[in-house]
Amino acid sequence: MKHTVIKKERLSQKVSSIQPSGIRRFFDLASKMDNIISLGVGEPDFVTPWNVREASISSLERGFTAYTANAGLPELRQAISLYMEQRYRVHYNPEEEILVTVGASEAIDIGMRAILDPGDEVIIVEPTFVSYAPLVTLAGGVPISVGTSAENHFEVNPADIEKVITEKTKAIMICYPNNPTGASLNRRKLEQIAAIIQKHNLIVFSDEIYSELSYDDEHTCFSELPGMKEQTIVINGFSKAFAMTGWRLGFVLAPPDLLQAMLKIHQYSLMCAPTMAQYGALEALVNGMEDVEKMKLSYQQRRNYFVKTANEIGLPCHKPSGAFYAFPSIKHTGLSSEAFAEKLLIEERVAVVPGSVFGEGGEGHIRCSYATSLKNLEEALHRVGRFLKKHDWQKET
Repeated sequence: MKHTVIKKERLSQKVSSIQPSGIRRFFDLASKMDNIISLGVGEPDFVTPWNVREASISSLERGFTAYTANAGLPELRQAISLYMEQRYRVHYNPEEEILVTVGASEAIDIGMRAILDPGDEVIIVEPTFVSYAPLVTLAGGVPISVGTSAENHFEVNPADIEKVITEKTKAIMICYPNNPTGASLNRRKLEQIAAIIQKHNLIVFSDEIYSELSYDDEHTCFSELPGMKEQTIVINGFSKAFAMTGWRLGFVLAPPDLLQAMLKIHQYSLMCAPTMAQYGALEALVNGMEDVEKMKLSYQQRRNYFVKTANEIGLPCHKPSGAFYAFPSIKHTGLSSEAFAEKLLIEERVAVVPGSVFGEGGEGHIRCSYATSLKNLEEALHRVGRFLKKHDWQKET
């Protein structure tokens, strides 16, 4: 007897609709070439400080290899609470308002899943990190973009946010200092955004993973603004400022009701963050701030060199105020950002990331990470200058 085979799609429509990361394609291309100088990697070029590594090794030697509490080591959450109070003047209860996550990425993921119902809209200020919109989609939400421009130093206009708010708007996602532009917002502009949040009763996802890498002005934690703590999910972690990308350790700060919802998802999907990484992070918070300051100073010196030299060779570049990225314009070349990045990689062996992968507002720009040695930056910019001159693309700045 013959049975009818019912054809079914193997993949969910949501997953099928999401494009792979545009950053990864250029890393894959570069990996097959030699003599590459990469300005594409979004991670520190420093090794995790020894005292942090030693603390993690010691935890293994002492046999601390079991699960921790779902929310993370109590002493780590206490240290995070103290850190936020001392650095950013905002208090979070370590028992009810702090969750240690597997990187900041997990914090964003479970935050979106905790608050979104199908069709809920999330405003995303662009250009921005590549994962935000896909994570909104995977959680059943609808990403709504708000653009920024180099003319305004990639600082969002609060009025542009209010224009796209509808009855379906549930939250807004902001990232300052920003990846990929390096832009920051001063307290006055953040207060203007906060007023819109209060008016429309929205939730704010404030990704502050680069908060320690603020060069020109003191970083303002969004939840420290009047009335904002109850409306804000703060995302932070150890990857960038503490040079701990491979440790995969972040944390999320939120009001008790939101945090408990995120903890519920975290319990079922991941149980807890890696124990030995948590002991390393504890050491980083207690005894690692001097190393953070040293790394920050080095990034600031590299930023100054990169921006000055980029403009001198005819690559227009605004001065980023935080993170470790520059976002030069390549509009004068007439090429798309992807075509420019690919041509530069093939002809001069310099890897950068096309601005278009960070949203429509990123087109016409390339992201360059200056989290590499001055020697590499000098050689990379020499090659870029030669590339621009060869094609007669130098622009007076």
